[in-house]
Amino acid sequence: MGIEEIFRAEYGRILATLIRLLGDIDAAEEALQDAFATALAEWPVSGVPAKPVPWLISTGRHKAIDRLRRRAWLARKQDEIARHVEETAPPSAAQEEVPVPEDRLRLIFTCCHPALATEAQVALTLRTLGGLSTDEIARAFLVPPATMAQRLVRAKAKIRAARIPYEVPGDGALAERLEAVMVVVYLVFNEGYSASFGARLVRSELCEQAIRLGRMLVELLPVHPEPKGLLALMLLHDSRRATRLDEAGDLVLLEDQDRSRWDRAQIEEGAALAEAALGDGVGPPGPYTLQAAIAACHAQARTAAETDWRQIAALYDALARVHPTPVVELNRAVAMAMAGGVESGLALLDSLDLEGGLAGYHLLPAARAELLRRLGRRSEAAECYRQALGLVRNDAERRHLGKRLRQVTA
Repeated sequence: MGIEEIFRAEYGRILATLIRLLGDIDAAEEALQDAFATALAEWPVSGVPAKPVPWLISTGRHKAIDRLRRRAWLARKQDEIARHVEETAPPSAAQEEVPVPEDRLRLIFTCCHPALATEAQVALTLRTLGGLSTDEIARAFLVPPATMAQRLVRAKAKIRAARIPYEVPGDGALAERLEAVMVVVYLVFNEGYSASFGARLVRSELCEQAIRLGRMLVELLPVHPEPKGLLALMLLHDSRRATRLDEAGDLVLLEDQDRSRWDRAQIEEGAALAEAALGDGVGPPGPYTLQAAIAACHAQARTAAETDWRQIAALYDALARVHPTPVVELNRAVAMAMAGGVESGLALLDSLDLEGGLAGYHLLPAARAELLRRLGRRSEAAECYRQALGLVRNDAERRHLGKRLRQVTA
């Protein structure tokens, strides 16, 4: 494995360990950059070490100590950080620092601490555990690099100022904090899978990063079922990524996608994880697990006509009980309609519209338009498509809604 492959695969693991050893995210990032710079200079001559990850950690740690002694502007922090480094030093050189799973777990819980704003949690998670550059994160979320850089600076400053502990929360707070972590991971995935704004509907780099983080959570928290459910959900959705757009970049609905091009390996892995998550819990399945079970019903149907909509509607009923949100109710209404109750599904959508919880959400009028179109109520469908067009922010979805509008007004 070369330097580039090690960087991509091990960045988050090495950084997490250096943060534990150095006690500061900025110092750890600088140390890691120094370590990789040293590797670029030395490895082509001496060869890749037998244990490259410990080598990089050890080199980064020593570079950090040198940097602290060398830089005048760090003089005030020198004693404090140097003392921390010395206190966490290994007993002997033969036991140089090796990453431990808990390092990454500490880091993701630090990045997703509730004291940080959600956008800061996302940016910091992608920067530290994903290894993305500031420019890459800014590009993915369509903000200027300077804006994203300031977001990261403020997040790290907040961690220092608030003395946010670099630790895994205790059993009493773990469930609540784990939920916040999973929200961040799924937010990253959703922004990659169905971008909320901009020209591209799919940003594959964000999907891949979210799945990597999901795998990490399953690896680090093997006894918890919901991370398995989350990873299953992302894999099952991602299995269809290549078929969601046509050659012109226009949206292809689930029922019209070429199922022969779906990633069967991802579907098999996702379905197995969903089944494991359903069988792991002592209480009712969690929301990610239930959503994964729904996604598995779609992914395992050989044709759109063979989709088990009754089972999907029943799963949405269960999901609405454990995670009652307007978006879940929206999807439940569509599932009820597809299971044969178009009128009852439409009535539920109408009640959601009156409640106002989805005001401004373009998928509500879009779903109403689809059901009205199926009932032959074309003029009402056209009005709903127009409402959706006034709210949508993604160009691919806008083209799809415009196409549907033309169909019902022709």
